Parts: sequence; C-alpha cells; structure tokens
Amino acid sequence: MTATESGKVTGTTDKDYNIIWFVEACLSNALRLESYIQDAERAGDSELAEFFRRAQGESRKGAEQGKQLLAARLSS
Repeated sequence: MTATESGKVTGTTDKDYNIIWFVEACLSNALRLESYIQDAERAGDSELAEFFRRAQGESRKGAEQGKQLLAARLSS
C-alpha cells in the first residue's frame, strides 16, 4: 500500500483501516502477553507476571475502545 492509498485499492479508507489495525494489534498483544504471563509464573516471578497482566489489561482496553470507535464511525 502506498502513502497515497485512501481506500481506492482496499475499499477501506485509511482512517478506518488504521482503527482496524490498532484493534488487531491490541488483541494480538493481549494473546502474546498471555504466554509471557505463563512464562513468568513458571519461573516463580509474580512481580513480572503481574506487570504483564496489567499490560494485557491495557491491551484489552485499547481493543475495546477501538472497536467501539469503529462501530460508531461505521454506523454513521
């Protein structure tokens, strides 16, 4: 995709695509963090596990906010 693509090729405008990408990235991060949490727990590092849990929560929160924003924009 070029810097000038604005939906003519993909059928999705850049701003909507950017929200979709953001949501996917947040959800992917939440999944990845689950394995990091498990690794930390296996190593007995509860401080690190809790750190990753907080980060995972923020990723989930970002995904939910992005989904709400996208839904609102697509319905108008």
